[in-house]
Formats: sequence, C-alpha cells, structure tokens
Amino acid sequence: MGEGLRAQEGRTYEVRTYGCQMNAHDSERVAGLLEDAGYTRASEGDTADLIVFNTCAVRENAADRLYGNLGHLLPVKKAHKGMQIAVGGCLAQMERTKITQRAPWVDVVYGTHNIGALPELLERARQRQEAQAEFEETLETFPSLLPARRESPYSAWVSISVGCNNTCTFCIVPSLRGKEKDRRPGDILDEIRALTADGVLEVTLLGQNVNSYGAEFGDKLAFSKLLRSCGELAAEGLERVRFTSPHPRDFTGDVIEAMATTGNVMPSLHMPLQSGSDAVLKSMRRAYRRDRYLAILDNVRTAIPHAAITTDIIVGFPGETEADFADTLDLVRQARFASAFTFQYSIREGTPAATMPGQVPHDVVQERYNRLVALVEQICAEENAKLSGATVEVLVAEGEGRKDIATRRLSGRARDNRLVHFAPHRDAPYNNAPRPGDIVTTVVTGTAPHYLIADAAPLDVRRTRAGDAWEARQAAPAPTASRSPAPAPVLLGMPGGVRGDTPFAPSDDGSRR
Repeated sequence: MGEGLRAQEGRTYEVRTYGCQMNAHDSERVAGLLEDAGYTRASEGDTADLIVFNTCAVRENAADRLYGNLGHLLPVKKAHKGMQIAVGGCLAQMERTKITQRAPWVDVVYGTHNIGALPELLERARQRQEAQAEFEETLETFPSLLPARRESPYSAWVSISVGCNNTCTFCIVPSLRGKEKDRRPGDILDEIRALTADGVLEVTLLGQNVNSYGAEFGDKLAFSKLLRSCGELAAEGLERVRFTSPHPRDFTGDVIEAMATTGNVMPSLHMPLQSGSDAVLKSMRRAYRRDRYLAILDNVRTAIPHAAITTDIIVGFPGETEADFADTLDLVRQARFASAFTFQYSIREGTPAATMPGQVPHDVVQERYNRLVALVEQICAEENAKLSGATVEVLVAEGEGRKDIATRRLSGRARDNRLVHFAPHRDAPYNNAPRPGDIVTTVVTGTAPHYLIADAAPLDVRRTRAGDAWEARQAAPAPTASRSPAPAPVLLGMPGGVRGDTPFAPSDDGSRR
C-alpha cells in the first residue's frame, strides 16, 4: 500500500447499497478495499469522512433518487471538513460524468469494472482537489480477487461469474456489467474452502445467469460439476449451498440431478418466469415458452419432491393484453410457487422495451398487479399451511425477524429457504438463545403466507463453528470509539432488495435472469 493511500488511516467510511445481491457483494469488496487502505467503518450516528453510494440502474427513478440523496448531503459535506462522496455501481456506469456535472460536490465516480481503483481515485481527488471519474469498458480484475469485509460470519456470497450474454428487452444490466466472464472452478472452490475455514457454513453461488457458467471456457456441464464439487466440501464444514439466478433457457437435467444427489445443495430454486404468456415472453426475448418452463418445474419436483420454488414476475410489459395476463395467472396457479417477487413494469431508458409500442397504462398495470399479488399470497398461504406439524432445520440468522425482540422469537431459514420464526426455548432467557450461525431443529406450529412459526421447544440446538465465529465477531474490540453496526443484511439465497416478511414488493423491474 503506497504512502498516499495510507494517508487515509483514521478516516471513517459508510457504504450505502442499492439493488441486487451482486451489488451487496460488491459492497463487501468496497468495504474490504477501504479498510485495507486504512479506513474504519463509521459508528452509528456519526458523520462518515467518506460516503460511498453503490447504485442500481434497474430500479424505477434510480437517478432521481441518487441525485436527491446527493443533494441532501451537500450541506453535510460543507459542514464536515474533508468529507468525500463516491458513486459507483450500475447507475454510475450508465450516468458516468453526468453525475459530477449535476452534483459537482461528488469527489469520485467509478464504474462496475474498476471497483479496485476506488482508494486510489479518492486519494487523487483529495490531492488534486477536483473530481475524479474512471470507467473501464471490460473487467480488468475479477472482484473476488479484491479484499472483502464480509457482513456475515456464517453465510457468504461467492461469485462464479459476472456479466450477462442475454438480451432481454426489459433489462439494462448486460450493457452495464458487460459480457459474461467466468471464474475458474478451482478459484471458486479455493474461496469456499477459505470461507469454511473461517466458520462459514452456507454459501450462495452468484451469477447473472448461473446456468450458463462455463460458456467462456467451453464446458456446458460446468455448473452441475461445480455443484457436485461443492458437495465434496461437506467434510470441510460446508453444510448449505444455494445459487441464484438461473435462466430457464439454460436449465438442464444435469443440474437437476446434481441438486438432487448432492447432499449440501439445498432443496430450493429461484426460477425467474417474468410472464406466463408466450407472446410476451417472445417480446421480452426470453428464449423459452410456458410449456418449457412448467416442464422444468415438473422435473425438479419429480427429482426433489420437497423443493420450494420461487420466481420473478413482471406485470404490464408493453403489449401485454388481458389474455396475456390471464395466461400468467393460469401459470401461477399451476406452478404453486412458494414465493413470487412481483414487479410492475416501468420504462428503463436504453432498453429495447422502452420504445416498444403498446405501453400499458399505469392504472391497468396497477389493477393487474393487485390481482396477481392476491393470487400469489393465497397460494403461498396454502402451500405453507401444508407444512404445519413438519420438522424443519433452521439456520439461525441475524436481522431476518423484525419483531423478534417483541415476540421473544428468533428467526432463520429452513433448508428450503422458507423463513421461520421460532421460539428459542420456552424456559430460556432471550439473551441465552441459540446464536446466529447455529442450527435449530424444531416443529412448525403455525403458518402465514410469507413465513412459518415454530413456538414449541426446539427438538435440538446444535452449536456450530459458524455460531462461534459470530460470537467471536461480537466480542472483538471495535475499530473505532464505539462499535459500528453492521448494515441491514440482504437475505442470502433470495432475490435482493426484499427483506423480512414481504416478498411481494414491486421494488424493481424483475431483471434478474
């Protein structure tokens, strides 16, 4: 580390993350880079010396929100001598120097392909007293090679690829993240081994389209092989493996077989649908049709009978008729999803869909959306009710249950990724409960559309190395005068941007593959 960058020692930082799991994982890399350069995370209530916005371009009115937030920071920066502001992520890649033109008090703007340049750009901006902007058109360094400050000591994201080769007409991500680049399997497995050695027992493999993993080095079976290789790491402490997101076009029988026969690959699958209408799927350029999609679900459930399948659905895509929407409702009834992330279509500049004829009026989109949410909620409630009395194995988590203190429950995820709120023990004090990272076996006593309840005493509580790692992190001395809070967690193994008990939020355009 150069002397210039070491001048940042003693300065504090805050990272504000918007968007999907990819962005959340990128923010871990940003935090790792900053701490490697001498920064420490700002304490709660303190004004940080550096605020980094890690932005998302697929969210509605994303640019307006960014500039609004930057505007609120202007008087703060004027009052806080030496404060810097940096903007990165997909929106930065899209807006580029427009950001410093509209908000000249921003110090650094950097693109999706050059996260590693952030500390140097900050120092350059400080030395020169002028804004710095840098954008690479192709990936120079795979983000996983950068240092990271992991937000969870028991669960972790592991990127297997970045970028996307698909051309969905509603999605701007490929133009911002670039063409797909795949990591070598050995590098991925080495990272997972290092994580498990530190106590992590669950990993989620990340890619814009995990099913196409291996295309860059010519192995169509690379993803299923990777899942099986993860199974071999069970002896090293890897208990749970998840992945997101696949694309129905590339989903093969070999992947289903690998899921079914690899003990630590969890019985959960997020399979984006987007629409149940063949006409709309064609207009979206999704490269599959409803019969193909339903056949995949049948094959998964034949091989893995208790699999929980979730999805993404967009309502009101240009040209969608009432008959098209009826096809979506019909498919949802047949598919019986455990959860569905539903989105109202909105225009994204730069995508083919933005200029398509037949833009659906907002009031029509809203009415259809309401009907879809009601149907999804009904089906989820019915599917969860079937689990009453079932025994579930829960990985205790931090931040999953917003009412846990009031209800004296803890929360976590079952193997099928359903959210479970459970009683730690009817006679145990709340502060002596199982730790995040521990495994609790319990019985479902109640259900709701979005979660399960287990109020009986646990059948078993297994203390794990992951729980030890969580406890050690809590006991570690804080790097600043007061302990800094971890940012709100993004749920592992689930689509990003949705927390707690409300999976039906229309918070983006459903652009996961």
